Amino acid sequence: MDRLRIAVIGVGAQRGSRARQYLSTIARLTDHFQLVGICDRNARARSEAAAVCPHYGDVRSLFDAVRPDVVLSLTPKDSHVVIALTAARHGAHVITEIPVGLTRRYAAAIAQTCREHGVLWEIAEQVWLWPIEQLKKRIIEAGLLGALTHARLWYLTGQYHGFNAIRALLDAEATRVLGYCGEVQAEPYEAYGGELETTVMWDQAVIEFDNGVACLFEKPPRAFPSTQQNFPVGWQVEGTKGHLDRNQLVLYGDSQTYTLQERYATRDGQPVLDVAQVETKPPVAWENPHKQWRIGSADDIAKASILIGFHNAITQGSQPLYGYENALRDWELCLAIRESARRGNAWVDLPLGEPTALEQQIEAEFVRRYGHDPIEETDQLLDAAFTRSTTVWPYTHWL
Repeated sequence: MDRLRIAVIGVGAQRGSRARQYLSTIARLTDHFQLVGICDRNARARSEAAAVCPHYGDVRSLFDAVRPDVVLSLTPKDSHVVIALTAARHGAHVITEIPVGLTRRYAAAIAQTCREHGVLWEIAEQVWLWPIEQLKKRIIEAGLLGALTHARLWYLTGQYHGFNAIRALLDAEATRVLGYCGEVQAEPYEAYGGELETTVMWDQAVIEFDNGVACLFEKPPRAFPSTQQNFPVGWQVEGTKGHLDRNQLVLYGDSQTYTLQERYATRDGQPVLDVAQVETKPPVAWENPHKQWRIGSADDIAKASILIGFHNAITQGSQPLYGYENALRDWELCLAIRESARRGNAWVDLPLGEPTALEQQIEAEFVRRYGHDPIEETDQLLDAAFTRSTTVWPYTHWL
């Protein structure tokens, strides 16, 4: 098996950061990857990451010293376009965190640059790859829900994750969106990026898909941070014979509820997910393909699937598991809801055409904050001070 040289840019300030979780996963995929460098401006974070490879304090130093086959960008959202364009221009395949891009223009520029340099681009969307979601897909494919008729989605923020889950289960494309959005007063609070806020923005929508299914979506007017215990975060898919609701399958014919279960085995003294299953007759199951590497938690399995899928795409000449087009459709739903609301709650057809008003606001805010257009002046932004505060937040309160 061809091992690919991978570099990770951004290791996270916290010990349990998503980036450090990725480093732990990469360390177990020794048949697939060789870690050749980590990059972060924070010396303490680099030291704590403790990866057995060279450390770099800036992106230029990384690319001057090593020529990675793959770059995994886990830096703040505003920086993804800068890191992705830089990596592609250095001939490296690239994985960026979600969403696909702050705007569709930024995302299209990354995709075009990757094509011009003969490299692939993957977006690290994990939700559809969770074991329970994979099991739900098999339940639907087995016909247990009958013909799909309806879907519901509740999400506090980062709702592209929820749209990803719904689209994967429906196996359909959205055709039009009706959005209704608003803003309410709130007690003063500190947002995710450190912003002090006194209002909360909310979104609601009806989304129609090309298979006839309608999805009702709600992002409630609730200040971040929030807890799932106080508001249901999740999605439901309904058919003529039953429905799926989080970790439950309800079949109408026998009026019975089945719990979607995860069964674990012990490997080298550690619990590792063996199979996700539901005890219908006959049972439906999804087996963990990564258990040989002791990869056994839901999100770890998703990370391994992203990494191994990308390795296979590069070495076998195929396409990434998720890819630019899928990521764009998930993000486009978010944009379309806001555009529909801006137009006086009018139906908006998909795919979107011209840049939306929201995208124009985001791009103007990007230049205001950082002083440069990320596509035309990428190099000048390699030293920019990107933080968790994003250019999307002021207009949407989305993470």
